[in-house]
Amino acid sequence: MKKILSFMDWGLFALRLYHYILLASRLLEVSEFSILTVVNIFWLMLASVVPMLFWFPGFRNNKTWFCILELLLGGSYYVNSAIHPDLTSRADYLLLSLIMGYLMTKKTIWVIPVVAFIPFLSQTYMHLPWEQAFSFASDNLLFCFIGIWASSVAKAYEEKNKLALEVERQNKLLTLYTAEIETMTLQEERNRMSKELHDTLGHSFISLIMGLDASIALLDRKPEEVKGRLIRLRTLAEQNLDDMRNIVHEMGEEEGASLTQLVENLVLRFQEHTGTVLTVNLLGTEPRVHFEVRQTVLRVIQEAFTNALKHGKASQLFLELEFAVNTLQLIVRNNGIPIKKMDYGFGLTTMKHRIERLGGSLSVDSKEEAEAMTEVRCKIPLKGVLLHVEH
Repeated sequence: MKKILSFMDWGLFALRLYHYILLASRLLEVSEFSILTVVNIFWLMLASVVPMLFWFPGFRNNKTWFCILELLLGGSYYVNSAIHPDLTSRADYLLLSLIMGYLMTKKTIWVIPVVAFIPFLSQTYMHLPWEQAFSFASDNLLFCFIGIWASSVAKAYEEKNKLALEVERQNKLLTLYTAEIETMTLQEERNRMSKELHDTLGHSFISLIMGLDASIALLDRKPEEVKGRLIRLRTLAEQNLDDMRNIVHEMGEEEGASLTQLVENLVLRFQEHTGTVLTVNLLGTEPRVHFEVRQTVLRVIQEAFTNALKHGKASQLFLELEFAVNTLQLIVRNNGIPIKKMDYGFGLTTMKHRIERLGGSLSVDSKEEAEAMTEVRCKIPLKGVLLHVEH
């Protein structure tokens, strides 16, 4: 597109230069050498060169001053050639009207009446018929409007070119944005799977290991009891496998048990296989919450239980789950070894991120006073996580 615009500019520039060279060559060929001839040649040179100081394709683009000088120098030579019929180099103003029309802007719109008025200057002096003056004026106007039309076509090409470039740029940005979103989605999914595997596998293996340890200890003395434990451990392994499948396939939100039922099942299995004393306090009426909320609460409980046994060697656990009007609050407390230096490892960091993603908060407090105590407390706002609004 730019090549077309450049070609049009240089084409009109060349035609204008050819126009003045042709006038000068005719003047030199036919006229005898005289002062008047020299003056006319100098006049043509000025009319040709001076306007080019303000419009030269690719270098100068002051169209207002180009038109002013073109009218003053070229227009005056045109009138002069009409006034002196013996001047061998007769000029017309058609090509120059076309060029000024091509270069017209809002600031040079006054050129239109001027090019129409120029023929009347010579008509007044030479007493030519008005019809002839009107004919010359009409021709000048016609070529001026042809120049305006050519300019509008060139500008349309330019706008089309800019639009095409903008569309191409937007397409590239959209492609980059799509690739970035895809990468972020994959990364987010990878992180989610990593968290789920850490929380579920960690909790499951702790329960299995503790159950197997108890079975090994009882193997010689109470083989029948061990057999029963192993059967229950196998059932636990199957349940854990089902949990893993549910995570991988992301069961629908509307399916599955309530959060309270899931917590009760989790506590029951944990007590059965670890032998830990666990006190549960469920308060309030549970609203129907999103699958992600249920999974988050379960994973926090699992991680808190696992840490209490694995790091704190706790023997007693307390769990409280309360559904208030606007919030869900979870407290998990144990009597294990207090945390001397709070270090948010992968597990705690994952819990914190899970809660914060739902707009909630998580805190861990550990102290050793009359009794050792480590407490995990989190709150989740229920606004925006409910499946149905109850009236």
